[in-house]
Amino acid sequence: MSEQPVAMITGAASGIGAATAACLAGRGIRVGIGTFAGDPHDPEVTLREVHDAGGEGMIVEVDVRSTDSVDAFAQTLVSTWQRLDIAVANAGILREASFHSMSDAQWHTMMDVDLHGVMRTARAGLRHMRSGGSVTAISSIAGGVYGWQNHAHYATAKAGVIGLVRSLAVEYGPHGIRANAIIPGLISTPQSNDTVNSLGPEGLDRAANYIPWGRVGHPREVADVVAFLSSPKASYVSGQSIVVDGALTTAMRD
Repeated sequence: MSEQPVAMITGAASGIGAATAACLAGRGIRVGIGTFAGDPHDPEVTLREVHDAGGEGMIVEVDVRSTDSVDAFAQTLVSTWQRLDIAVANAGILREASFHSMSDAQWHTMMDVDLHGVMRTARAGLRHMRSGGSVTAISSIAGGVYGWQNHAHYATAKAGVIGLVRSLAVEYGPHGIRANAIIPGLISTPQSNDTVNSLGPEGLDRAANYIPWGRVGHPREVADVVAFLSSPKASYVSGQSIVVDGALTTAMRD
């Protein structure tokens, strides 16, 4: 068995997932680039970034709404590289909907991707991990810290992610496996630049005025925290939710 670690990353065709793939690859970790067939972004771009970082990667189509699909993703990596050490549950969707008009279908779709998808990814990865393994799930300041009007389903799912990793940290700690969440603030990704369901470019520009750091974040700045949490340097960090937001959520606004 190779000593080179292996990571599975969902939602890795763009944004935080793509940045994480390149970041981990640059640290000598083989990466499974999980991509959804309906995603308009090209995972080959991520694979090129992995190669540019000097790493090795593999594109695997995965639908986090399906247990069989997520399990197959993990098994493909194990069959190819004989191990699985890191699971990064990043895949998610964002849909605006007022609560009073929200249908059950809209609610359940959000949960199935943004919460249940995290559960499936963690479970599939944990089945193959040995001591030293780690799970990192991507939450959000919406739900993780703040509420967000017209996004109750999204915030609820992201809040649930935090409870999940806390419980996994307790259950798998005796096996030497860690679980943590990252709570990104306003990060410039295709999702946050969506003018229909999120802030859009103009909204992000306005937000920069009340972020103490003076700007929105970059996907790589979140990916670097994923890399830390996935590494032996975070060997005693588990069950935590780390906010990456340029001090947005700690600032008092005028």
